[in-house]
Amino acid sequence: MLYPLESYVSQPGGAYELSPLVKVEDGDEDDEGTFSLMTISVGKATPATYLWTNVSDKMKLLPANKVRRHGESDEEYNVRQLRLMSDSQFNAITVAFEKSGKPVDIDFAGIYIQHVVEGSASDGKLKAGDRVVGVDGKPLIEPDQFATYITDQRKGDTIQVEAERDKKKFTTDITLKEIPDAQGKVGLGIQFLEDRSLKTIPKVNFNTSEIGGPSAGLMFTLEIINQLTPEDITKGYTIAGTGEMMPGGTVGRIGGIDFKVMAADRDGMEIFFAPDDELPEEVKAANPGITSNYEEAVETAKKIGTKMKIVPVKTVDDALNYLDKLKPKK
Repeated sequence: MLYPLESYVSQPGGAYELSPLVKVEDGDEDDEGTFSLMTISVGKATPATYLWTNVSDKMKLLPANKVRRHGESDEEYNVRQLRLMSDSQFNAITVAFEKSGKPVDIDFAGIYIQHVVEGSASDGKLKAGDRVVGVDGKPLIEPDQFATYITDQRKGDTIQVEAERDKKKFTTDITLKEIPDAQGKVGLGIQFLEDRSLKTIPKVNFNTSEIGGPSAGLMFTLEIINQLTPEDITKGYTIAGTGEMMPGGTVGRIGGIDFKVMAADRDGMEIFFAPDDELPEEVKAANPGITSNYEEAVETAKKIGTKMKIVPVKTVDDALNYLDKLKPKK
């Protein structure tokens, strides 16, 4: 009954107050209310939990292809989730500083490895989470530099890659060859993203090593703004929410909002920000019955009978405008 299956079970996680997790140096901390991020728990299904999902409305069974990408290992899935968390923090800082009228310096910082194809040239040489900072003795200093250089190489060519893993630098020689299941295409056999570094005054520090995914972006943004400004924008309330923070301040759709509403109610939250995403017609046609995050959050709130206020937000400005008009809690 405890044997791990090739599927996953999700269930409500918890509310994590952000003030201990996000620190703006010399930021304002004299606030009565709180902002909290919400989590869901996702783990490998077992026969026992598989059966329990059939009778519980607080557990859902997820096929492996709804959690991991094709060819993605559990380790690479975890790396991707941590990267999504890192990106959400990056966007939260840039948007929060922009809204607060403070400058941000962004620099190119190499490329970030997301996936290594099994049996490819890079298999055993690089791994998900590595950051490549140089190739054949040349540091990577601008976007597209790495991709352009690799494109000019041919089958049998050997390149020296300089990379970082767990904050330690190393070099490795990789001989290009055909990528498995890529119809004869030659390359390193990696999927990567261009990486960026961020510098701000004051500096922002995060302590979220145990949490992955992009859905805390909105709440990170609000917490940073709250610490950058002298007033308490929570107005004394316990406020939770979810939503990916996109460049420019748009709040993106996320998964598992029903479980996040359940967890927020259980943990005593008074206000919950939910992405008010607009679904394209083709998405509605392909997924009959699909609703926006806000609609699903409202439906869940009614089902569990919570007094928590569900607030729709399309942008961070929607959240800020709501808080600006909110009467302080007595």
